[in-house]
Amino acid sequence: MITGNETKVIVGDEMEWELMPNHRELYHREILNAQQADGLGIRTSSILWEKIGPGGQVLPHYHDVAEIIHITVGKVKLLCNGEWKNYQAGDTFHVPAGTVHSVLNDDIVPSEQISIFLPVEEAVPSNQFFNTHLVKDVTKKDGDNG
Repeated sequence: MITGNETKVIVGDEMEWELMPNHRELYHREILNAQQADGLGIRTSSILWEKIGPGGQVLPHYHDVAEIIHITVGKVKLLCNGEWKNYQAGDTFHVPAGTVHSVLNDDIVPSEQISIFLPVEEAVPSNQFFNTHLVKDVTKKDGDNG
């Protein structure tokens, strides 16, 4: 059910880094939780902004959702299809539900990533690229009277 009709802003500097249990030096900020996704009318479990300290690791695990991981800062090693491989900022991983994976910080500074957790469903309609509709003159600049 869509419950929101206004753009909401979450200011990064006001978000706390929370230690993720059961992993090493893994901290996260939840950008979008399931309740907020419901308000937007979208299907997602969570979107996290994660930081892994030097020597830290998202320990090997799997879950019942698909995960998209986009590395934004640093160098990491990914446990991918049973092998550890090196990656860096700008690289993206598509991890199917039920697949064992792990991310290890392979840098001397914290690495950062965005992780998107998406429900997996049997009869999903085909996806398509979104439509954009331009709107003319809907904003006023500070100081405008008209």
